[in-house]
Amino acid sequence: MEPRLFSVPIAGKGAVATSYWPASEPKAMVLIHPATGVTQGYYDSFARFLHGLGFSVATYDYRGTGRSRPASLRGLRVSMSDWIDDDVGAMTRWAATELPDAPLLAVGHSVGGHAIGLCADSRHLRAAVLVASHAGATRTIRGWAERSRVRMVLRVLAPLLCSIMGYMPGRRLGLGEDLPSDVMMQWSRWTSLPRYFFDDPALDAARRMARVRIPLLVLGFDDDPWANPAAIDLFTAGLTQASIERRQYNARAAGVPALGHMGFFRKRCETVLWREVGMWLLSHSAADRRSTLPAGATSEAHCHASI
Repeated sequence: MEPRLFSVPIAGKGAVATSYWPASEPKAMVLIHPATGVTQGYYDSFARFLHGLGFSVATYDYRGTGRSRPASLRGLRVSMSDWIDDDVGAMTRWAATELPDAPLLAVGHSVGGHAIGLCADSRHLRAAVLVASHAGATRTIRGWAERSRVRMVLRVLAPLLCSIMGYMPGRRLGLGEDLPSDVMMQWSRWTSLPRYFFDDPALDAARRMARVRIPLLVLGFDDDPWANPAAIDLFTAGLTQASIERRQYNARAAGVPALGHMGFFRKRCETVLWREVGMWLLSHSAADRRSTLPAGATSEAHCHASI
C-alpha cells in the first residue's frame, strides 16, 4: 500500500504527516520524530523498511518546515520547545488513538530523541530508539574547526539574520531547511549553556526526563562530531529511570563509508544498522516489555560495533 498524507491538528495549526500501513494487522505503530531542519522525506526509505517488517509507520514535519511550512515563516510563533511539547505530543496522541490496541514505538533523530525524553505524551510509548541524540552544548563538539563554525552560525549569523529576515534562511546558507526565528534563537541559546537545555530553568528538563521509564536504544556514531560519546552521556544522564542500551558504531565496521550525524537514515545502512534496529523494535513489539525498574533504578548496557 502506498503511503498517504494526512494532517494532525497542533495548537490551532496543523502538521502534515505521512502514514505507511502494512497489508495485514501491524505488529506495532512506529513514529519517526525528525531532526532540526530535516524534512520527513529524508526518512522515507527507513520508514518503508520498517513497513516491510510489518510495522505501521508515520513520519511528519514540524511546524514551519517541509510540508508543514506556511507560505511565509515571518511572524510564525513556534519554538523548539513547542515542537517538543506540541508537535511530538500531538503525533503521539494521534498514534495512540489510531491504533489503540497495538504497541506504540518511536524513533527520534537528534532533537526528535530529545522530545522522546521530554514530552509528557511519551508515557504512551512502549520503547524507543534515539539516533544521534545528545546534549548539544557547543563546548562538547569534537574538533576546533567544527566548534568554531557552529559558534559562528548559531551565535553570530543566526541572531543577525533572524532579526533582519524574520526567520533563519538555512537553505541559502547550505544548512538544511529554513527555520522559524524562535526555533533558531532558542536552539542558539541552549547551545551556549554548559549543560545545554538542562541549564534552562523554563524547560525543567531534568524533572521531565526522569519520568521516562521505558526501554531505550541509544545510537551513536564514531564520526559524528556533534553527538559524540561525551555529549550523548550528558543527555542520557537525565534519563535516570529508563532502561538504556547504548550502541556506538564505527562506519567501517557497519559496512558504510561514513555515518556522521545524518548517515544512519541513508539506504546504504539497511543491511547492518537498519536490520539491527528493526530486530530491536520487533523484540519490543512482540510482548509487553515495559520497564519494571523500581523508582531510582537505572539499567544501562553498552554494546559496541567496534572498539
